[in-house]
Amino acid sequence: MRSVTRKLLTGIAWDHSRALPPLVATGQRYEELHPGVEIRWDKRALDQFGHQSIDELAGRFDLIVIDHPWAGYSFEHDLILDLAPRLSPAARAALERGAVGESFRSYLYDGRLLAFPLDAATPVASWRPDLLDRAGAAPPTTWSEVVALARRGLAAIPATAADLFLHFVMLCEALDGTLHGTEGRLASRAAARDAVALLRELTRPMPPEIYEWTPILLAEAMTTRDDLAYCAFAYAYHNYARPGFAAHPLRFGPLVRLDGGAPLRSVLGGAGLAISRWCRHPDVALDYGVFATSAEVQRTLYFLAGGQPAHRAAWEDPTANALSGNFFRDTRTTHDEALVRPRYNGWVPLQHSCGYALQACLRDGADPVATLDEIDRLYRASRAPRAGAAPRPA
Repeated sequence: MRSVTRKLLTGIAWDHSRALPPLVATGQRYEELHPGVEIRWDKRALDQFGHQSIDELAGRFDLIVIDHPWAGYSFEHDLILDLAPRLSPAARAALERGAVGESFRSYLYDGRLLAFPLDAATPVASWRPDLLDRAGAAPPTTWSEVVALARRGLAAIPATAADLFLHFVMLCEALDGTLHGTEGRLASRAAARDAVALLRELTRPMPPEIYEWTPILLAEAMTTRDDLAYCAFAYAYHNYARPGFAAHPLRFGPLVRLDGGAPLRSVLGGAGLAISRWCRHPDVALDYGVFATSAEVQRTLYFLAGGQPAHRAAWEDPTANALSGNFFRDTRTTHDEALVRPRYNGWVPLQHSCGYALQACLRDGADPVATLDEIDRLYRASRAPRAGAAPRPA
């Protein structure tokens, strides 16, 4: 019997039940349908997913689960294959038509396509129904109502550097509707000043742990402790609403409005499936990407294994909603209205550096004016021209 030449693909995801198990499941099924192919998935921490340099990963792995703001850096350093010329018109149309919100467009950069839209997420509100009932409170609808819950010790937000910065961006956009590029400033000084004031008002009564909590750590705290009833905004993990996943499931829903009536539009997250420029079997990787992000696989295998699909077929599926406490139905509008981050080469490190400045202000008492001056300085530096391609890894 003639032996089959094995084609190995390695991939890197982030460390959570929403990320790794659905990729292992889709990889395993793809192997079964394609004898001779093997797909091995590894994982890294959530913070590394958003901010670890792609250079090393592109040299080590064929498939990379990637955040869309990496597009500018990845293409300018020639690290990731452009999917645009490699996908058939029918395959591209299916991805574009099927993606919820801006999940497809977020991976487009100067006509190039960074990744398959694999996973969809944006900050939404979440709460423990049992704890709100015990407190005689309902899910808030206004900023003042959230602050009131925080002052009762019942509310929290994730406030790691990157999360805090993206909350700040969300508030700046709600306050004046413009971002990045205004006379060398990230946002108008008036909007930025008011955004810091709102964040100070909200975070002052919150426990100091918030500055260490990612969305995952906050969700874990909310579902295992009995003192945190409400989160105003955090990147959503529908898993915490699924039966059997958490001791005390969460409910998810829309963001509140500012007291003047302005709606909040959170900053789009999610994840895409990218192919390294040094991928050993790019045709197989491309075919696997089409498979893993197809409507049927996203609606069934990917979701049932714990994934948070980017395909509208899953978001509109009665079974997916029944198994997630109507997570997809109740957060769909928030996701559809989410803001797409800039993707230029320089944006990703800006998220951390500006977030550290905001932490110093809100947690440590640094001067707000000096903080905003520093944010604008960092923003201008992030826009400075960058060049150079990555060398081929050894």
